[in-house]
Amino acid sequence: MARVIRLAALGLFLATATAPGRAHHAFSAEFDAKAPVTLKGPIVKVEWINPHAWIHMEVPRPDGKKDVWMVEGGTPNTLQRGGITRDSVKIGTQIVVAGYKAKDGSLKANGRDITFPDGRTLFMGSSGTGAPRDGKDPRDGKRPGQ
Repeated sequence: MARVIRLAALGLFLATATAPGRAHHAFSAEFDAKAPVTLKGPIVKVEWINPHAWIHMEVPRPDGKKDVWMVEGGTPNTLQRGGITRDSVKIGTQIVVAGYKAKDGSLKANGRDITFPDGRTLFMGSSGTGAPRDGKDPRDGKRPGQ
């Protein structure tokens, strides 16, 4: 009986310990490196969470209606090291994001650069397996620890 309880506890531990790993994905699994997009508009929501921060922004369409896009960035820690903080992505801030559209056609994008009203352009820190080597990621071509 004790062995069954230990095995059940071990199984539960392994199931919960690996859950965050399953939630993370490679760039190429969700985004299309051949579908660049530029989004302009105000920030309407920010999710400062792991494994990726999300900036939601209201983007006008040619017909005047507005869509809310979800833009994936790097981890909050990566964004902060690159100069993007909670204070710089406040609701209502007008931004321009250069990135890549989601493969499924949803209103999601992987953000590469974010440009603020004062003209500062910063790398959004979302890259990884399958991400385009477009020179925007300051870590392109570097080995870990360099």
